[in-house]
Amino acid sequence: MTTEFDEAVVVAQVTERLVERFPDVDPAHVGDLVREEVSALAKRPVHDYVAVLGERAVKKKLKAERVR
Repeated sequence: MTTEFDEAVVVAQVTERLVERFPDVDPAHVGDLVREEVSALAKRPVHDYVAVLGERAVKKKLKAERVR
């Protein structure tokens, strides 16, 4: 069973979690990355895992940015 998908809510929730996890990164940058990932995933037919997949992708990007 799928649930109602609200892209704005997913973006807000994932951004909030990642801002807490990466306090040294500008929250606006985190939000931009989350919006980009969630928007790309939202075009897929199944939305059940958009939050999880989006969060994982952005975490990976943020960790990579720290290494630079």
